[in-house]
Amino acid sequence: MISRRYRLLKALGSFLSISRWFPALQARKKKTMTDMEKSDIVRLMYEKEKTEFEEVEDISPTSAQALCARGEAVFIDVRTPEEQMISMLPGAVTEQDLANTPSIVQGKTAMAYCTIGYRSGLFAEDMSRQGIRVLNLQGGILGWVFSGGKVYHAGGETRRVHVYEEEWNYLPEGYEPVMF
Repeated sequence: MISRRYRLLKALGSFLSISRWFPALQARKKKTMTDMEKSDIVRLMYEKEKTEFEEVEDISPTSAQALCARGEAVFIDVRTPEEQMISMLPGAVTEQDLANTPSIVQGKTAMAYCTIGYRSGLFAEDMSRQGIRVLNLQGGILGWVFSGGKVYHAGGETRRVHVYEEEWNYLPEGYEPVMF
């Protein structure tokens, strides 16, 4: 028996595929979605993207938060510098920081992230080929904020998140999407 929630998610996925070509329609639909529905869409988007790098080990935002709280993790932000200026995960370093100081991840669990998890998945895959274990954060920064994680910029905590483009604009209530 197919659950009501599964049918709803499947219908939403079909709608979003169609509405992708009609941005005003998609934006109006997003405004009426609950945070749970948006979170489900983020999870489905990540699962779709993950097919490009199935061998990469990933980590849930909740598990990443636990590692972070114990001081056992380092986040690697693989987004552009412009995206990083809007907000980053706590204590995150950039790819360049890692290249300049590889010891930054020594003794820690390295976790890469981007908006939804595609770019970070490719990064983690590349690092694996080099013999460096990097986990991919499920759902990226979007999954992080849906699990209650905080984001920061130079001035401290923020509610602004760069969502890359309208297609990935799924944030919980109270967050401000930023796109260039």
